[in-house]
Amino acid sequence: MTATPDAKPLKGLFIRTYGCQMNVYDSERIRDVLKPLGYAPVDAPEGADLVVINTCHIREKATEKVYSELGKLKQMKLASGGKMTIAVAGCVAQAEGAEIIRRQPAVDLVLGPQAYHKLPEMIARASRAVGDRLETEFDTVEKFDALPKTRDPDGPAAFVSVQEGCDKFCTFCVVPYTRGAEMSRNVDDIVLEIRDLAAKGVREVTLLGQNVNAFHGPAPRLEGGADWTLGQLVRHIAKIGGIERIRYTTSHPRDMDDDLIAAHGDTPAMMPFLHLPVQSGSDRILKAMNRGHTADEYRDIIARVRKARPDIAIASDFIVGFPGESDADFEATMQLVRDIGFAVAYSFKYSSRPGTPAAEMHGHLSEAVKDERLQALQALLRDQQTAFNEAQIGKTLPVLVTGKGRNPGQMHGRSPYLQALHFDGTDALLNTLVDVKITSASLNSVTGERVRAHEPTA
Repeated sequence: MTATPDAKPLKGLFIRTYGCQMNVYDSERIRDVLKPLGYAPVDAPEGADLVVINTCHIREKATEKVYSELGKLKQMKLASGGKMTIAVAGCVAQAEGAEIIRRQPAVDLVLGPQAYHKLPEMIARASRAVGDRLETEFDTVEKFDALPKTRDPDGPAAFVSVQEGCDKFCTFCVVPYTRGAEMSRNVDDIVLEIRDLAAKGVREVTLLGQNVNAFHGPAPRLEGGADWTLGQLVRHIAKIGGIERIRYTTSHPRDMDDDLIAAHGDTPAMMPFLHLPVQSGSDRILKAMNRGHTADEYRDIIARVRKARPDIAIASDFIVGFPGESDADFEATMQLVRDIGFAVAYSFKYSSRPGTPAAEMHGHLSEAVKDERLQALQALLRDQQTAFNEAQIGKTLPVLVTGKGRNPGQMHGRSPYLQALHFDGTDALLNTLVDVKITSASLNSVTGERVRAHEPTA
């Protein structure tokens, strides 16, 4: 298409995202905020007018990866004659602030996860060389009020932030310090956002929050101002035309109330998948982590969820090598894994984060011990994940088709259990639900044959 003489050329925007699904959502919203300024996404940082690094501060390696990336961007900025603007957003920006600018002077802007709605203003100030280059305020409500009310989804599935922040203060975690206190969005705004997404072809929404099941959002237009729980919100979203699948992440065992557990059984749109981090199977370590629950309380929650939804798949997070973890503590974690049986799990070595209580604890373990324990745990988890995937062979699952597969004539999608799934098909199936009979499975994906396609809901 030929541009008109008065048309302004688009400015290239490249966003690199590290970390959790919340950061993925934030990056999408950064793109939305910058669209009115004429920024359009590009596939590589080379030649981009603005590069945003959206960062994660959960583990030390993630932080150092950011500084390594900034070193490369500095060279690109020099090659551009200084025309490239570099912004660091997210949790590393919140935690380290001015230190980022000190360590890497090529960075133009630093903004925390609750301040990215201010990016247009910051860019304008930077162009005039006036004002502060750093924004790390914690005004979450202001952020959501300032964001564009409509979005441009990338496909049939979308993230929707409903809750931010954390009041749990696990001793190993920086999130309360980088994301702030727990805050739930207004239900009416969430519903309007999801209705807009559904009108644009979104069929699956994943509700996001640092402690998403702690959601207690006001619903002034729907319930006269009374706060809704996550279970109530899920049931209402399920009534929105076009929305056929609902997920949520990440949840905390302390906030798995009876109503939310019941919603897993009485709301067909709720996918049979629950990510519920436990971190350890040892009560002693759970107490040291300030998790606020015991291993048996976690087992009881899972038993009640499975009673409400027998076909549900359980996912979790684990940390090995927490300060003071003994052989018996680690074995308690292994036993909990054997008792529960996980469809997928994410496991990591304990990483000391400055400013957290655990960093000052006695009894830090050697890297060799942590490595040995992590390998043992991951071997057990891999066996369980492979067994779960293989158990789907012969079953027919509804698959939301999200893209093309790696091979010619192959399509890619997600099963209800969030498995990556491949089958032979055409582009005409994109964004639709297709029934697929599973024929083979591996650790990370399943493969099947198409049975029939569901027509997408209008």
